[in-house]
Amino acid sequence: MGRDKHALITGFFLIVFVAAVTAIIYWIGHFERERNIYVVSTRESVSGLNPESTVFYRGIAVGKVINIMFDPNDTGIILVPIEVDKNIVFTKGVYATLRLKGVTGLTQIQLEDSGKIPDVLPPGDNPITRIPLVPSLTDKLMNSGEELLHKADHLMVQLSSLLNDENAKNIGDILANLKTLTSKLSDVQKNVDKALAGIPALTSDTRKTLANINALTHDLQGLTRDVQNLSIKAGKLADTGETAGYLLMQSTLPKINQLLSELNATTQQVKRTATMLNNNPQALLLGPGQRGSGPGEPGYQEPK
Repeated sequence: MGRDKHALITGFFLIVFVAAVTAIIYWIGHFERERNIYVVSTRESVSGLNPESTVFYRGIAVGKVINIMFDPNDTGIILVPIEVDKNIVFTKGVYATLRLKGVTGLTQIQLEDSGKIPDVLPPGDNPITRIPLVPSLTDKLMNSGEELLHKADHLMVQLSSLLNDENAKNIGDILANLKTLTSKLSDVQKNVDKALAGIPALTSDTRKTLANINALTHDLQGLTRDVQNLSIKAGKLADTGETAGYLLMQSTLPKINQLLSELNATTQQVKRTATMLNNNPQALLLGPGQRGSGPGEPGYQEPK
């Protein structure tokens, strides 16, 4: 009997000791750490999220999940109360997503702030101040998995109809044509290589032609200078001819005209003298006889 009593006291002491140690550890863990309570709400699934799951804010652990429950007023809404260090201040632009915890399949809450609403979010379970849980990138991919599978199935059907016997034959013909085209392109490339091989000789000829053109240009420049000199001399000659013509017109020609007039008068006189001598040679010794009166002159007598 005494032995059983001793064992009972020992067991009771161990239970009290373990409870006291647990309480001390819990108290030490929460010593001087004040936390605010916020509520995350969502209509989506929260698979893998458990109480005591860690809450992160911008990648830093700031709290944990207290509980997971349905909204008493609307069972379509899931409420997740969380406690966050009191020195963390959220704005009304904060939102939550679920992040996977390694390969365990468990999830944790990740809080982010969009910065669109700078007003401070007060703690508490107020429907207005609840933090919305939005689908993460992984959730969006998982939700769109069925649609992706449907599109993949539709694509496989289209590929199956595309790769029928007739189309397979057409594809074979296309490949054969591509092979022929490749062979022709190879021949074209060889011809191009030959043409490119002749380019250096063509370049040499071109350089010679350019040298000849340069020489011809130099000769043309010399000829142009000679023509310019000739033009200058011709201009001077024209000026000299113009001056000579002016002198000829102003002095020489009037003298020639006067000389010709005198020569004409002398010629007429000589002609009259010759006519007189021809008609009356004696006039050279006796002088010219007196000419008879003409009609209407004094002493004129009409012949009888």
